[in-house]
Amino acid sequence: MKLIVGLGNPGKQYEDTRHNIGFKVIDELSSRLMIPIDKAKFNGAMGMGLVSGEKVLLLKPLTYMNLSGECIRPIMDYYNIDIEDLIVVYDDLDLPTGKIRLRSKGSAGGHNGIKSTIQHLGTQQFKRVRIGIDRPKNGMKVPDYVLGRFSEEEIDSVVDSVKLSASACEKWLSTPFLQVMNEYNS
Repeated sequence: MKLIVGLGNPGKQYEDTRHNIGFKVIDELSSRLMIPIDKAKFNGAMGMGLVSGEKVLLLKPLTYMNLSGECIRPIMDYYNIDIEDLIVVYDDLDLPTGKIRLRSKGSAGGHNGIKSTIQHLGTQQFKRVRIGIDRPKNGMKVPDYVLGRFSEEEIDSVVDSVKLSASACEKWLSTPFLQVMNEYNS
């Protein structure tokens, strides 16, 4: 079974914020793979389906970003999912808006959702899709920025990055991650 997790915050007020781009990728995959997000377990919204004979679990932790690991770990334990079969999708301040970067491991890089995930999994060795949201300008504070919405000028590249990230995750379901990384990081 493969687990694809998109990080974000629950609730209407966070719906289209920069921090919720991981949720957007899960929505895109849900639509493409015809796996409805229709179950709730361990404080997460999830859907399960079969893709080319492989069980796939799509997950949106509803713990709020900073506690994401509190949802991911119990789901992995419950379904006996190996760390090799996990990929986490999230926003990244260190990449330009619209750029994506796949990694097979790494530090939290200041991202609290990833910090929580590392803490609860006990390892940094898990696959990630980082989606660029750029850094705040004009002295705006990071929390205000990540909880803000994309500008009109950013929307097209954001939509493209969500689709590209979903395609990378989809490809990973049938292709070794190193190959997917080589293709999508070029």
